[in-house]
Amino acid sequence: MQPEQRVFPEAPVWADSGSSRIPFWAYTDPALYRRELERFFYHGHWCYVGLEAEIPKAGDFKRTTIGERSVIMNRDETGAINVIENVCAHRGMQFCRERSGNVKSLVCPYHQWNYSLQGDLQGVPFRRGVKQDGKVMGGMPKEFKPDENGLNKLKVATRGGVVFASFDHDVESLEDFLGPVILSYFDRLFNGRELTLLGYNRQRIPGNWKLMQENIKDPYHPGLLHTWFITYGLWRADNKSELRMDAKHRHAAMISTRGNSGAKNEVTQGVTSFKESMEINDKRLLDIVPEDWWGGPTAVMMTVFPSVIFQQQVNSVSTRHIQPNGNGSFDFVWTHFGFADDTEEMTRRRLIQANLFGPGGFVSADDGEVIEFSQNGFAQKPYHRALAELGGTEVEDTEHMVTETLIRGMYRYWRDVMGV
Repeated sequence: MQPEQRVFPEAPVWADSGSSRIPFWAYTDPALYRRELERFFYHGHWCYVGLEAEIPKAGDFKRTTIGERSVIMNRDETGAINVIENVCAHRGMQFCRERSGNVKSLVCPYHQWNYSLQGDLQGVPFRRGVKQDGKVMGGMPKEFKPDENGLNKLKVATRGGVVFASFDHDVESLEDFLGPVILSYFDRLFNGRELTLLGYNRQRIPGNWKLMQENIKDPYHPGLLHTWFITYGLWRADNKSELRMDAKHRHAAMISTRGNSGAKNEVTQGVTSFKESMEINDKRLLDIVPEDWWGGPTAVMMTVFPSVIFQQQVNSVSTRHIQPNGNGSFDFVWTHFGFADDTEEMTRRRLIQANLFGPGGFVSADDGEVIEFSQNGFAQKPYHRALAELGGTEVEDTEHMVTETLIRGMYRYWRDVMGV
């Protein structure tokens, strides 16, 4: 038996021409991670920041992040939504520390520089100095111009109650960024109805941020890993399904229609997560009521690269925000929402079904765990590669979920942008 070959290149090189064999260093290399932040989160892309429902009144704000950069989303006195970088123009302090609140202006506590909700500088203490013994002492130089010293303002786009922002003011329109295929699924969920905020979950996952994009582009695992999905027919290989991508293969939608709940057949044979006799005590977890806007599918999971997942799993709807904080870690923020015209019964149903998801969810707890263990494996064996060749090596839309085509599509795009 030949010994295992270990190759440690001085600079990472993706030897294969395709995108089906992903080198482990793509998840662990610190320099590569810094380049990812610049090329995906800070340039050329729209990133998710929140829902309009989170800031309903003038002065409301929410602090969040794009990549590793802290930003503030607010609604000003005109009703407009602004996103500004949380870095004071004076000495660079991250001046906003609260997660949310309501303010009339933005004030840095260090030296009390004051900014409008639009990010314009409107007050500098002692700008013209102070008088002592009849003389004016100190102050800013005469050539100092407040309009040149405001906060960094991001480009903002809103659609269907969802707020995106970009540091790149030359970025393409949000509609062009999503593309017509993904836009149609986006508009299916965010169809103009007023959104209502139901709550948050937060977790820190010790894994590379791309692994969560992969996880929700991977229809292979849900019917194998998740007991709830395969046992109750929420997501399994014999469900009617479709996989769709945008033209650049960066965004994707996994579409599935529930079926075969509890059925034992070839897709459950030998699958240890299938529990034919499992019973739940709280039947409300599976109190699923079809909604008019579904248009057939009971689940649509959208990944918008690089920062967000939009979830509709039966009656539970949420956004999942990916916030990198190192090449081997990211924060994952779930925002559960509903619609203003929901009945009280439907709101309760959405909240109960949300227990399937989030950090301690009956389904999603599995995902956080396997991502952590994957990252551990990458660090242990940096010369190796991951394999994404289920269904072949091509990148194409499919009418089934026994494939890893969406992962291959994402890495085709990743390689192109990263120049790897």
